[in-house]
Amino acid sequence: MQEIILQVGALLLGSVPTLILFVFLVIAYQFLVQTPLTKMLAERRARTLGAVETAQKSIAAAEARAAEYAEQLRQARAEIFRAREQKMQQWAADREAAIAQAREQAASQVGKAHAALAAEVATARQTLLSSADELAMLVVRAILPRTAGQTSGQTAGGMR
Repeated sequence: MQEIILQVGALLLGSVPTLILFVFLVIAYQFLVQTPLTKMLAERRARTLGAVETAQKSIAAAEARAAEYAEQLRQARAEIFRAREQKMQQWAADREAAIAQAREQAASQVGKAHAALAAEVATARQTLLSSADELAMLVVRAILPRTAGQTSGQTAGGMR
């Protein structure tokens, strides 16, 4: 058993330089690799998160601008619709005025034609009345025979 303890002691004594070298390597790894790597990863994460935050802010700003443009577009469309509606009302009013004017002109022409026709009728009546005696005499001469017309002519002449 003594021999085993001595062998274990010799092994432990032989492993001390390996143990010191291992501790030195762990410390060197910590300072030379782990710390710079951790700093670089933290910086990279910060840059990535910063870029993501910047992108999110840009997206939010773009969405706000898009909403603003959509609102402006909606207002412009509404203004165009109002202007179009106003123009349509103006055209309708102009059309109604033209129709009313045309109706007035037509009524005036109809009135003038009616008056002219009434004047013509009055003139024709006057002409017919003035020539009624002559026409009656012509009708009588045409209907009665010639022989009776000679005797009637004397009486007809006497009737006048």
